[in-house]
Amino acid sequence: MHGTLVAAAACLALGACSSAPNEAKKEEPPKAAIPEKAPDVFKVDFDTSKGSMVVEVHRDWAPIGVDHFYTLVKLGFYDGDRFFRYVRGFIVQFGINGDPKVNQTWANTSLRDDPVTHHNVRGTIVYATAGPDTRTTQLFINLANNSSVLDPQGFEPFGLVVTGMDVVDHLYSGYGDMPPRGEGPDSRLIETQGNDYLLNHFPRLDYIKKATVE
Repeated sequence: MHGTLVAAAACLALGACSSAPNEAKKEEPPKAAIPEKAPDVFKVDFDTSKGSMVVEVHRDWAPIGVDHFYTLVKLGFYDGDRFFRYVRGFIVQFGINGDPKVNQTWANTSLRDDPVTHHNVRGTIVYATAGPDTRTTQLFINLANNSSVLDPQGFEPFGLVVTGMDVVDHLYSGYGDMPPRGEGPDSRLIETQGNDYLLNHFPRLDYIKKATVE
């Protein structure tokens, strides 16, 4: 089991922020908004296709990541986003916007890492990465206590699901992990084709109707 978690964790790091190679740039994408300073503690209500889950966010856990997250939520970035990766007993991942143009806007906003000061216990919400200082928009929720695997790799939680963890547990998991470890959606194709790709090939995925700062 431990070996499976380690392998999955490595895939988690490689799977985030993995944009397809740029071919010919026809025009410069609009610049992403400057992060707004978040409150010290706040809650975000994710109204999902399976019901509501509420995340309590603590700025002192990860101030850089939290300010970025707060700005994204207020701009509606997560509205309509699919929970595109579900590894049972490990994590559920989301945070690629359904509009490729919106994704491109935020593709180069890599954040410096916040130090790991809290553990990756069940219910914590964390940025997915492609290595050091590569956090952008993708997030995951820990479905189990993954501290021994993810803490040493630099994954710093910034909040905790305080209501609706049963909703998280029941999000659609049938497609499984991303390629090559599973037959789920390819994050690169989500980034370039958006929700059209997911609706055509993975129609049973659950999604966020709206995310709201309470």
